[in-house]
Amino acid sequence: MSIRVGIVGISGFGGGEAMRLIAGHPAFELVYAAGEGSAGSRLVDRFPGVPQKLAGLVIEKWDPAALPQLDLLFASLPTGTSAEALARVPDEVKIVDIGGDHRYADGWVYGLADVWPARIAGRSRVANPGCFPVATLNTLAPLLVNRLIEPGNIVIDAKTGISGAGRGGADARFGYADTNENLQPYGLLKHVHMPEMARTIEGLSAGSAAGLVFTPHLVPMTRGVLVTLYCRGRATTQECLDAARSFYADRAFVRVTDRPPQTKWATGSNLSFVSYAADPERNLVIAMGVVDNLGKGAAGQAVQNANLMSGLPETAGLDGAPLWP
Repeated sequence: MSIRVGIVGISGFGGGEAMRLIAGHPAFELVYAAGEGSAGSRLVDRFPGVPQKLAGLVIEKWDPAALPQLDLLFASLPTGTSAEALARVPDEVKIVDIGGDHRYADGWVYGLADVWPARIAGRSRVANPGCFPVATLNTLAPLLVNRLIEPGNIVIDAKTGISGAGRGGADARFGYADTNENLQPYGLLKHVHMPEMARTIEGLSAGSAAGLVFTPHLVPMTRGVLVTLYCRGRATTQECLDAARSFYADRAFVRVTDRPPQTKWATGSNLSFVSYAADPERNLVIAMGVVDNLGKGAAGQAVQNANLMSGLPETAGLDGAPLWP
């Protein structure tokens, strides 16, 4: 079985990671690559280590009217730049949007693959969650579904590596001199991921997420996301762990751990690690989640969603172990 695949935005971090995963996928065949500044160059010019079978593929200028025959398209474009163009892609081409334009948009399924796989299976338009939301929501889902915490009193303290900011742009905040040996909060009170997290929390709990607080921080590492979530609830640590183990019992990529997770555990993988510490006497639950922002937070989950959309085993092309160290 060969599924003809394209990637638009292949020169960015998310698109490049999607290419790496697709290059080793048992059913996906990369036949189309598109970009803007990289158009006209070969894949091997941008990615010297690309497999020989893909080395000569030429990156084309992104034009939805000039697509070759494709079964599936991965779109890894900056938020705000994909909606109009993807609307012109033929209906018969399945799309996974790794960017932010279609999260909870009409006609698109929110692709939280570990929590709602049945909603994604067989669909043709899927919007990948953001990296912060997937780390947060995978961690919270078992607690919300089992009513162990209050949905309206959640504080999210999140840390991300520099690649989470994307490759494009000339913003000096993301240069080496400004990020090395530095820690930066940003997006206070108005981060673009807030609406999708609030809406999903409400969907999982049937309650209001009006009190949600989210503060992300940029840390001097290349990739990885760690979220520490402060919640109100009378559950014990063991009740939280048991709820998560039951909720994810048949899921391939979520690991429930008794000890606080670390970002290196997930580097280069599609894994999601969750853990909990609770003090019922203080009405406090601390939930912790880790993902690789380019893996589960972007391209890994995109491939997982594409597998579900295509009727393939969910783990196809995603069985590789994390990088260590």
